[in-house]
Amino acid sequence: MTIRYITLFFAFIFISGCAGWDTDTTGRITQKAMVVSAHPLASEVGSDILRRGGNAVDAAVAVQFALAVVYPDAGNIGGGGFLVLRQQDGSVDALDYREKAPGKARRDMYLDEQGNVVEELSFKGHLAAGVPGTVDGMVEAHERYGSMPWAELVQPAVELAAKGFPLTRKEAKKLNEQRKDFIQYNTQRPSFIIQDRWREGDNLRLAELAHTLKRIRDRGRAGFYEGETAELIVAEMQRGGGIISKADLAGYRSVWRQPLTGQVGDYRIISMPPPSSGGIALMQLLSIAEDYPLKDWGWNSAEAAHLMVEAERRVYADRARHLGDPDFYDVPVEALLDTDYIRSRMDGVSLQKATDSDAVSAGMPAPVESPNTTHYSIVDQEGNAVSVTTTLNSSFGSKVFVAGAGFLLNNEMDDFSVKPGHPNSYGLVGGEANAVAPGKRMLSSMTPTILERDGQLYMVIGSMGGSTIITTVYQIILNVTVHGMSMQGAVNAGRFHHQWRPDWILSEWGALGFGTGLEMWWRGHRIAPKNGGIGRAAGILVLPDGRLEGGADPRGDDAAAGF
Repeated sequence: MTIRYITLFFAFIFISGCAGWDTDTTGRITQKAMVVSAHPLASEVGSDILRRGGNAVDAAVAVQFALAVVYPDAGNIGGGGFLVLRQQDGSVDALDYREKAPGKARRDMYLDEQGNVVEELSFKGHLAAGVPGTVDGMVEAHERYGSMPWAELVQPAVELAAKGFPLTRKEAKKLNEQRKDFIQYNTQRPSFIIQDRWREGDNLRLAELAHTLKRIRDRGRAGFYEGETAELIVAEMQRGGGIISKADLAGYRSVWRQPLTGQVGDYRIISMPPPSSGGIALMQLLSIAEDYPLKDWGWNSAEAAHLMVEAERRVYADRARHLGDPDFYDVPVEALLDTDYIRSRMDGVSLQKATDSDAVSAGMPAPVESPNTTHYSIVDQEGNAVSVTTTLNSSFGSKVFVAGAGFLLNNEMDDFSVKPGHPNSYGLVGGEANAVAPGKRMLSSMTPTILERDGQLYMVIGSMGGSTIITTVYQIILNVTVHGMSMQGAVNAGRFHHQWRPDWILSEWGALGFGTGLEMWWRGHRIAPKNGGIGRAAGILVLPDGRLEGGADPRGDDAAAGF
């Protein structure tokens, strides 16, 4: 049997499993303020801060630390992230608290003597960890925009860790699934995994993490990057062969950057600049979509899906070639966002036949006269909005807990191009722009985004999901702005993804349906079904009457809270 017929066989199995998607539902609606995050307890913490008079940044700080307790696979103090802010007066800002490569990092540190990649060395264990940025980022955000006392924002997380909290079914399952890795990659077994099996409703108490959070509460930045916590991190590195030093910790600083902004149709897009690839890729995708009648074609129709995949194929090729840390590499941002350049990338695209990714390379923009992750969205009672994506990279990061401190370290070093052309854990490839270098920030797909319409706040959106984050945010925005879905319906809707390499469409089960799936196959696309969801989004939509609708992703324990 030829590969073609084998592919057809599996395509039929896939598309015949078409699932229904609840795209007509409406999410939670509030009058004044809202928080949507990956865990109900974290959303309630943020909502409570807003009720007490805090602003969106205050709530973001509180949610970040709460997620580090109740959502340990991605919420963190041992990772990093990006924050995009739009204030009520329309002013915008962006904070890069992405992790950095340690000072002893080297370009070829994940290669053997023959120059081959040592599998999982950049993905699991102590060498996979970059210098954490989360705590510094939250301190920076609070110092510039916060209004409540710092200690009051960290205290809810302290209490959750010290007293414990009931595990959801999904969180219990994930802890059980990771038990083997936790034992294998830790120099001292984390106390809370002594229990053989966790069940829904079990109380998870994190005493060591509570003490770490108290130091952060009482000493701010110094409670993490100096003193006892820093000593525990360095001791963990020394036991496990890692390379993060006291100097790396003391020298880490997050960076305020100018957000990417651009007009697409009726909407102004505000998103994250490099070292995130998300903002550039999202704007390229939305600009391409504007040139085609997606509304007439219909949601997830063969015509629309084909066009979106062809656009994604080219945008991810650009990502691999041109994007990296702007402090180390001259990223051609303006050229990549030039309308003529974006349109030129679609020259020669057939609306009837798939392009072979081997025939697609990165474009050459003209010089300008340059997962696991989680997301939360917040709008406060004054109309300030914050979109935050934060991560350890893959689920539970490097699997390494800092003994005595109770928190997980990231595995963000895998987001570098450890060898040109070699795919990372998400299948993404890269080159010189994203090579490992001391002090460099690794490229990211995180895409925290805010939309305006007619000069007013319209949407706050973002997602988890590694390389699928960009296409998740892209599809949700189109679901609302083109296909007229509610915020909750847009988040619920089935999703698909293409990233140039590998050359197939990753699709949620039944997202494309029987007819679209079959027609896409006839056009030459290969479809790889994914058990489980693509991305987990958190969105807020400002309704015409000023009320707020939350979109909490049913793929997880996500929840909206507000008043």
